[in-house]
Amino acid sequence: MDKSLEKLQKLCELNNISLTFEKLKLFDIYLKMYLKWNKVHNLSSIRKKEEVVIKHFFDSLTLVKLFEEKDIDIKNKEIADLGTGGGFPGVPLKIYYGNKIKLYLIEAVQKKCIFLEMLRRELNLEYEVLCNRSENINNKFDIVVSRATGETFDVLKWGKDILKTSGYLIIMKAKKVEEELKPFTVSLNFKNYPERKFIVIQKK
Repeated sequence: MDKSLEKLQKLCELNNISLTFEKLKLFDIYLKMYLKWNKVHNLSSIRKKEEVVIKHFFDSLTLVKLFEEKDIDIKNKEIADLGTGGGFPGVPLKIYYGNKIKLYLIEAVQKKCIFLEMLRRELNLEYEVLCNRSENINNKFDIVVSRATGETFDVLKWGKDILKTSGYLIIMKAKKVEEELKPFTVSLNFKNYPERKFIVIQKK
């Protein structure tokens, strides 16, 4: 297993996110495949192993703590990852939760969709890739998550359109949160990792 995954394991341990050896093995496959595809297809600007492990894998798993903090029940829920790119945060969540969640990855860029389909086979995980813009998707989901996808207010609109009533829209923010959205923002602190902000809106 790749050495950089020890960092992931340690960070998860420090923050009470439990990763079994089986889950780490899946992250190992993910890492190798991501690095290989990223060279050719430019899935994201993050290219170094350790950065992928921390800024993509661990960062995606910070949602686990948000679900706990906000008491959001994920069991048997349909979760959509809007603008998933290389599969973040959706695929790490699927590795973590397994069959507890039904995952849909929404991505409009064809080459990224192909990567996500190949990845699913390699990881032997069940999820559905919706290779389309969110405005062309008719499904409605229990939870919509999005990370670093365009302007926040655009994401809010797109996310709400595909959300079931009483469902949760969660936008992961690293930078400043817009003034109007501060009342909906949850900040979580992590050990050995920067503070993470989430905009959490429940559809009425």
